[in-house]
Amino acid sequence: MAHFGFPLETIIIFLLVVGISIYLDLFAHKHSTEITVADAAKWSVFWVMLALSFYGYLWGRFSKEWADLYLAGYFLEKSLSVDNLMVFMAIFASFGIKSVLQHRILYWGIIGALVFRAIFVLVGASLFMASPWVGFLFAALVAWSAVQMLKSRGDGEEIEDYSDHWSVRLTGKLMPIYTKLHFDRFFVKHQELFTDSEAMQKITRTGALYATPAFLCLAAIETSDLAFSFDSVPAVISVTQEPLLVYAAMIFAILGLRSLYFVLAALTRYLVHLEKAVIALLFFIAAKMVLQSWNHAIGDTGLHISPTASLMIVLGTLLAGVIASWLFPGAKDDESQA
Repeated sequence: MAHFGFPLETIIIFLLVVGISIYLDLFAHKHSTEITVADAAKWSVFWVMLALSFYGYLWGRFSKEWADLYLAGYFLEKSLSVDNLMVFMAIFASFGIKSVLQHRILYWGIIGALVFRAIFVLVGASLFMASPWVGFLFAALVAWSAVQMLKSRGDGEEIEDYSDHWSVRLTGKLMPIYTKLHFDRFFVKHQELFTDSEAMQKITRTGALYATPAFLCLAAIETSDLAFSFDSVPAVISVTQEPLLVYAAMIFAILGLRSLYFVLAALTRYLVHLEKAVIALLFFIAAKMVLQSWNHAIGDTGLHISPTASLMIVLGTLLAGVIASWLFPGAKDDESQA
């Protein structure tokens, strides 16, 4: 299969769709209001339909093979994001952030993810194309992530305290902190506090500008997402090494994360086997990457996994996790009581 490259038409359409979507999302949620599960579900459907529309464009304008590569990457990134959203829940709990402010923090967190994903995808895809041996390193990273998820399942339900995260400590060294939430603000100026003696007792040290717990929470969200990128970017690159398709798949998946978070927060206790499906997917991706790299770096084994087969395996594994959760809903409760 020839390289997809960077068709100017596709880049323009992609950037326009993403730009307009981000603006509409910001305009629709410009006020800090409680996000209901029903509203989040409607937005989740919108983001999925938008991603599928881009799939239809790739199929109609180019070919089904390119479209399948994009869609497999999209669903893979979406499924891997489930574990990341669980971490976000723990971060919000550590800072005592309620759902109203969660929406604002997630918005800016996703804006940051768009930028960092672009950097990681370009670097990762360039490394992968530079040498097929890099695939073995990427496979090890993905397999390591799967093993870590397996270990965390065995450690019980203990939740990490992110209020002492290294990003929080670093922020405290760089600037003073006002230890109390101030409306939905990330920063508060000194002149807004100095007349209030009680407020001045809640600062770590005197300064012109103070970071609030909302910003500290955002810092923990961003750095956690950066760490997550080291697993997800190689995984999606294993499906297709085309930078534009990889980035499009990841961005369309990320755009819907904020709405998915509120849906997942309500459904997490029901999807008890979905994490197992994600772990199985990671092991499959690692094996696929080893096979791919072996075929290019050492010798062709004659075994090749087509884009359509990858897509079917990704969708089938996720569907199996959802069905298992529906058929055996009591499994999690049984484990917790053991």
